[in-house]
Amino acid sequence: MKHSPGFLKLVEEAKSRVREMTVPEYVEWRDQGRQHILIDTREESEWNAGRIPGAIHLSKGIIERDIERLVPDTDTTLVLYCGGGYRSALAADNLQKMGYKNCISLAGGWRDWVERGLPVEK
Repeated sequence: MKHSPGFLKLVEEAKSRVREMTVPEYVEWRDQGRQHILIDTREESEWNAGRIPGAIHLSKGIIERDIERLVPDTDTTLVLYCGGGYRSALAADNLQKMGYKNCISLAGGWRDWVERGLPVEK
């Protein structure tokens, strides 16, 4: 997907402030039993088409509104993903501004997950 320069600038600024993790790093980290909540920030239609097993759905449009009700502990580790790692970086940046201390954006997101042939839920 070709993104606009303004959007890419916002994403790069957000990425400079958030921690990113690659899909292989996440799989190893998850398999070690690290406690976290995996959040899919994609749109509902994307979620319905398939998702990473164990994820909850809080799209980029509502995550800031609903996160405090669903995850009141701001020390909880949150791993966010989207289609490619852009929206999740923006969402992670906003959650950090809201006081969440352990936000991680999954670089490569859903596309990288699927390309690696990793399991999906539908």
